Amino acid sequence: VFLYLIFFKAEKKGVSSTIVGFIFGCFALFNFLTSLIMGKYLVQIGAKFMFIAGMFVSGCVTILFGFLHRAPDGPIFIGLCFLVRAMDAIGFAAAATASFSILINAFPQNVATVVGTLEVFTGLGLVLGPPIGGFLYQSFGYEVPFIALGSVMLCMVPLNMIILPNYNSVPKKDSFLKLIVLPKVAILCLNIFGLSSCIAFLDPTMSLFVLEKFKLPVGYVGLVFLALALPYALSSPLLGFLSDKKPSLRKWLLIVGAFLTTLCYFFLGPAPILHIESQLWLFILMMVLNGFALSMIGIPIYPEAINSAYENGFEEGLNLLGLVSGLFGALWALGIRGGEPTCGGDVVFTLINAAPQSSPTLNLPEP
Repeated sequence: VFLYLIFFKAEKKGVSSTIVGFIFGCFALFNFLTSLIMGKYLVQIGAKFMFIAGMFVSGCVTILFGFLHRAPDGPIFIGLCFLVRAMDAIGFAAAATASFSILINAFPQNVATVVGTLEVFTGLGLVLGPPIGGFLYQSFGYEVPFIALGSVMLCMVPLNMIILPNYNSVPKKDSFLKLIVLPKVAILCLNIFGLSSCIAFLDPTMSLFVLEKFKLPVGYVGLVFLALALPYALSSPLLGFLSDKKPSLRKWLLIVGAFLTTLCYFFLGPAPILHIESQLWLFILMMVLNGFALSMIGIPIYPEAINSAYENGFEEGLNLLGLVSGLFGALWALGIRGGEPTCGGDVVFTLINAAPQSSPTLNLPEP
């Protein structure tokens, strides 16, 4: 939503394309730094408090997103965009770091299954977000989707305060540097970076590509996203269960997943060297395979990193889980910075600048 707000209202609000890039980079920068800080001091802050505080901040700034367009043009609007975007990154980093640590600490023998189950709901969010947001936008206006989603998140705060137990642990002297110098962990960090870059590249480009290339109605663009989200959501718990039962298969899941992802991106366009005409059925097929391949990469990463840490003398507990979650959260943020504003954003600006100003599909912000 923020993507469309900035891209399609930038000129009206006096925001240049350079400033837009900095605003998007602001999220990744704060997410990167906050993930490292939260992961390092998870035990001292408290996992439950960190998660609840992150949810509260995210709910508040989500509501504020809906009112940004009311801000005065120029520097005030730009400053508020930076502020809200940065606070969103901080809230997200806190909630994500704490949630992974809490769940993995609660189910230490089924790490991959837990991660796979979490990714089901990530996929559901990708599936249900566009149609629900589109309905609210069309029925009630631009602000209501933000208010509705933010209110739901705020309602979860007291519920989690009651349900979640307190997890107490003793701080250890382990550090990110000691963790990342492990060869296996370093390779897994590269996998996280590549995974988030691949997903982030599609965020700003896919909808505009489908609209321009295949001339689909705006209402059908959300259905194209299902081709990526559904295979990802449905395959994640199965791959997680398989990864826990057969740990030896994890490296092959990573290898095959990386190969399939590379193949899918060659055929999405498709690449000019293939000399193949772009067709809707081929695009959707590659999206389906890509969703499955991304799940193959993402699910084995956490259990492999934790096992590698145990093998190299790290002690079990929230301290290690915070380090792993914080490190991977930071690498995820770096991947988003590389994939979305740097590569994907350039494509979006090219498409927008090349599009006729009278185009009804490109001049209306989508929720």
